[in-house]
Amino acid sequence: MNSNTTIYDVAREAGVSMATVSRVVNGNPNVKPATRKKVLDAIERLGYRPNAVARGLASKKTTTVGVIIPDISSIFFAELARGIEDIATMYKYNIILCNSDQNKEKEIHLLNTLLGKQVDGIVFMGGKITEEHVEEFKSSPVPIVLAATVSPDEEIPTVNINYQEAARDAIQLLIERGHTSIGMVSGPLEDPINGYHKFSGYRTALENANFELNEDHVFIGDYTYDSGLEAAEKFLQLKEKPSAVFVGTDEMALGVIHGMQDKGVHVPEDIEVIGFDNTRLASMVRPTLTTVVQPMYDIGAVAMRLLTKFMNNETVSERTVVLPHRIQLRDSTK
Repeated sequence: MNSNTTIYDVAREAGVSMATVSRVVNGNPNVKPATRKKVLDAIERLGYRPNAVARGLASKKTTTVGVIIPDISSIFFAELARGIEDIATMYKYNIILCNSDQNKEKEIHLLNTLLGKQVDGIVFMGGKITEEHVEEFKSSPVPIVLAATVSPDEEIPTVNINYQEAARDAIQLLIERGHTSIGMVSGPLEDPINGYHKFSGYRTALENANFELNEDHVFIGDYTYDSGLEAAEKFLQLKEKPSAVFVGTDEMALGVIHGMQDKGVHVPEDIEVIGFDNTRLASMVRPTLTTVVQPMYDIGAVAMRLLTKFMNNETVSERTVVLPHRIQLRDSTK
């Protein structure tokens, strides 16, 4: 294969015009079958690969979408990315996937790098959206959609669930089961979703039931399994231990369950645990984990479909999409 093979070389090899080669490469049906075969045979012999950059310059589109994701190794974000990729493939877009490590400077750098590569649109997943983020989004020459990411500016298109309501529903379920002492393992409170919104739902549910919030029953974790272990250890050291725990992510919930079991505490007999996300981890742990279902794949798929509408100038009736949530009951609750 010669990487320097051009459309001119293919045309000369097949004995046709460059316009004919272009029509074959772009799938134009107005080419005779015999001519199409001659061109395809020439392409195969010469190892020709169409230059996507050149085609993009001609059409002003690269049919490429940038996806900025905090951590592709995370089960949660991997399912979101799969939803994005499946819809992108359906609409014949290619994906450039970037890991941001949820670092603001890196997120801004990746945004500008993708724009420099002439992507047609961007799906962005991150943590806290700052004013600097908003300025970058608004100055972007291509559309940007946020997935599983809360924006302080309603002008930026987003796809989420109602995280506060989902957390409230989880606490309400525990209250209905007779619990009056309910703990929470939260992410950092400056994180809009895994901290602020979920904690607000927890607090609101307690207030609605006229329960006092016990600060000793709130543990601020960092989304990891190890912080779930630490939370379990802290709760078990308390004089007044919670009888149930709501955990902001499934991974931390596994840590809570195992931390309890390591100390001889039985789940759900001695303490009930509810997680959040419904990743595959929820059905791998024993007892299996009752958890709030956040439809990660659907969030990714809907975000990508919303982006295709903006890229193709279709009518968009709703820029802020809120998908439904539910609670999947399993064995970590009675």
